Formats: sequence, structure tokens, C-alpha cells
Amino acid sequence: MRLAKTLSDADARVALDAMRAALADRGKAAVLAVADDHGEPIALLRLDGAPLSSVAVATNKAFSAARLRRPSGETGRRVRHPETGFDIAYYGDPRYVGWGGGLPVLVDGAVAGAVAVSGLTDAEDEEIAAIGIAAILAAL
Repeated sequence: MRLAKTLSDADARVALDAMRAALADRGKAAVLAVADDHGEPIALLRLDGAPLSSVAVATNKAFSAARLRRPSGETGRRVRHPETGFDIAYYGDPRYVGWGGGLPVLVDGAVAGAVAVSGLTDAEDEEIAAIGIAAILAAL
């Protein structure tokens, strides 16, 4: 029998609080998503002023990072590779995306879920998501 580690709603709250504070310090708004180890949503927060379109994007970034066990931006780079790239539709689910900002959460070497941010640049999204992950790991 395999037992999987997965994020809890308490873990999601810790990540959301840390990411919200980081965004407030920068005077920015975004959509924040936390998913379980299967990529299914645990929590979603759209800060005032964040684009509505970022709700689906953040959720899909978290789904992609958790399901594929790698950052969503890495998937995008693989898809766009000039020699080995492929149609992302090959994954068979339209929720897979390749934008940066979705990061898997690793606990004892296993993916326990993912944190994602949408509404800023890919680099800023990833930076804020990393803050959420660091908060989760610090609380463990």
C-alpha cells in the first residue's frame, strides 16, 4: 500500500497568508491557488484588483505543477522547445498549462501539492509562489 502526503487546508492558509503579505509589501495584487497532491484545489484567493482571468490560470498552474511533478513554467519550456517541443494537448486535459508561476511542494522528496500565483509576470508569480512554499515548509 502506498500512502501519499498531501497538503491540508491549514497548510493552504499558511501559504496564502505569506503570499498575501508579500504582495501587500509590494503593492501588488494577484490570484493565489493551493492544490493537493493530485492538483485539485484546496484554496483560492483573488486579491482586490487581480485580473478575473487569473482565477482559472492560477488554478491550472497549480494543477499542472502537482500533476506533472514539476514547475508549470518548465512544462511550457518543454512544449516550446524548437526541436523536441510538442502540442500541450497531448496531455489530454485542457487544465495543463505552461505559464510560469505554479510550483510543486516537495515534502520528504514527494510532491504533496502545489502553490501557484497568477496576475504578475511569470518571474514574479514564481517568486511569490516560492514564498508560500517556504511558509508551508517552515510550519511543518
